[in-house]
Amino acid sequence: MVAGVQRAVNKAATGAGRKACDEPGSQSLRPYLQCVRSSLTAALALSNFASQASERHNVPEIEAASSPEVLLNPLTVARNENEKVLIEPSVNSVRVSIRIKQADEIENILVHKFTRFLTQRAESFFILRRKPVKGYDISFLITNTHTEEMLKHKLVDFIIQFMEEVDKEISEMKLFLNARARFVAESFLTPFD
Repeated sequence: MVAGVQRAVNKAATGAGRKACDEPGSQSLRPYLQCVRSSLTAALALSNFASQASERHNVPEIEAASSPEVLLNPLTVARNENEKVLIEPSVNSVRVSIRIKQADEIENILVHKFTRFLTQRAESFFILRRKPVKGYDISFLITNTHTEEMLKHKLVDFIIQFMEEVDKEISEMKLFLNARARFVAESFLTPFD
């Protein structure tokens, strides 16, 4: 079972989605998101797996990390050095960590405020973790219970749509902030003319 899931994740990483990410000059968002989609779809082959440490418990093995044999190889999909996704699969859970693009100090501040706002409301999102993995801006934890209660392709669609919306939202906020700064600077300098 574990070997089959690992083969599926590796196949997705080396398959058509990987080729789209490796194309030189392919800085577009679409190939990057398609690569994340195919890798995440393969990683969501989760099953119910009872805890080996405590009886009658089912804990996300990627969080507990108590048995290395149930943890699969992590996969990083990167658009560039500042924007990447870490997919950490295990037998019964997948942790998806996203590093959102931060080209300058303004985007850095906007991303920090935006992700802080979301993580404070983590209970409203069933799969959002309160604390992201170190080196990433936001993390999701998908367990086998989530895949049983919700549709797998809808979970993948949610994460992909989240990535698209965050990218668009940060760009819009940066444009608005720059326009506002320009307006304030012009109004400040008007009396000196």
